[in-house]
Amino acid sequence: MAESVEQMVKDMYEAKAQGADVVEVRLDHINNFKPQEELEIILKNKPLPVIIVYRPKWAGGQYEGDDNSRLEALCLASDLGADYIDLELKVASDQMMTQKLNRSCITEVIVSHHVNGGVPSDEELRELVKSMKATGADIIKLIANASDITELARMFQLLSYSQVPTLAYSEGERGLMSQLLCPKFGGALIYASINGNSVPGLPTLDSLRHAYKLEYVNSDTKVFGLISKPVGHSKGPILHNPTFRHANFNGIYVPMFVDDLKKFFSVYSSPEFAGFSVGFPYKEAVIEFCDEVHPLAQAIGAVNTIIRRPSDGKLIGYNTDCEAAITAIEDSLKEQRRIDGKAAFSTVLSGRLFVVVGAGGAGRALAFGAKSRGARIVIFDVDEERARSLATAVSGEARRYEELVNFQPEKGAILANATPVGMHPNTDRIPVSEATLGDYEVVFDAVYTPRKTRLLKDAEAAGAITVSGVEMFLKQAIGQFNIFTGKEAPKEFMRKIVLSKF
Repeated sequence: MAESVEQMVKDMYEAKAQGADVVEVRLDHINNFKPQEELEIILKNKPLPVIIVYRPKWAGGQYEGDDNSRLEALCLASDLGADYIDLELKVASDQMMTQKLNRSCITEVIVSHHVNGGVPSDEELRELVKSMKATGADIIKLIANASDITELARMFQLLSYSQVPTLAYSEGERGLMSQLLCPKFGGALIYASINGNSVPGLPTLDSLRHAYKLEYVNSDTKVFGLISKPVGHSKGPILHNPTFRHANFNGIYVPMFVDDLKKFFSVYSSPEFAGFSVGFPYKEAVIEFCDEVHPLAQAIGAVNTIIRRPSDGKLIGYNTDCEAAITAIEDSLKEQRRIDGKAAFSTVLSGRLFVVVGAGGAGRALAFGAKSRGARIVIFDVDEERARSLATAVSGEARRYEELVNFQPEKGAILANATPVGMHPNTDRIPVSEATLGDYEVVFDAVYTPRKTRLLKDAEAAGAITVSGVEMFLKQAIGQFNIFTGKEAPKEFMRKIVLSKF
């Protein structure tokens, strides 16, 4: 956040260049702020409507001086033509203060309140909104810090019944959905950060303008999202949202940081929450909450896609990972055979040793896919019982995870990493010994952030064919789109996005 007036003005112009409609100016972050001199500079140079905020320490801001001086500065900002002034509820309740500000025919008053802890109960929210409306606010702004994504439902409900323009959202990664779904439920504003100055729980301006395009979101928009923990790494919104628009489908795809599956499905049970992708670590556990499971997903024991059936609201689970992962590996092998001038048999995996690291949802999909192609399978997982269970299911062999470092595969084997090892931000790790990589003909990494993981770089240096998790991601996303929309996915359009954005 800008700490000088000069930087503040630069940031305002940068925000405009990135597509902002309004910019918030935090006076309390400016070092040695001099209202009489510097407010005029800010307001004369504003390229956009501005919200002036001068937050005191007692309300979570940086200002530690005299409160009367702070309020005088806000009144001065109003006199100088500020478009909006943000007042804390405690201050706005002082009628003299609001009357003083309301003399301006230009400035609108935003009355804000930051709730300590989680989102209040429905009854407490109603009382809070009632007291905020009583101040005569033009807009009310309520900020919380949800401890669970299910608490956001109360904020969505608040937006739908508030008779004053309202902004209600939660901070932090669990609260990101509250910003992105704001226009669906009638919110007045959406906060976003300037690119390069990310704030947890806030989308970037770039993502709003190019991925989400919230101007197309309305009350009829169907909500889809990735259920995962963590969820910040997901590239799903970058791919699914533009594809929805390309296909003229009224949907939005958002990250969903979920702590408790049971609570989540209990709270978000309405038809408007129409479908879900399922990521780490829930692909196996989520089966319990599906009313029906597709036979392939049932056999694998993992679901990565759920649709809410419109006719009866039942949750139907699918697995699009299995074919996506195996065909990505097969396609790479066939392409290499073509380059080498060899015949590209349809059964390029038959009889090969297929080493799977990780027996979770992605690992199960890979193992079942490899079994369907006639490969010989070895499973490594930190949970020995889970490794043995999967090995039995695919007629393979389970090995102790500690043996992986010294495991010497036969020449021509295939290695598939289905663990989060190497995922951003811990990008310097690989799940196997670097010395063994040269013995594998193909190395696949389900991790796709970064696109070329250290495992793939080391494997490529050792002479192996490498297959990025991006290929699996694209193929499974194509399958998901078909299930979500009931339409045929525009494959080439989706591939272009992946190639340009990933």
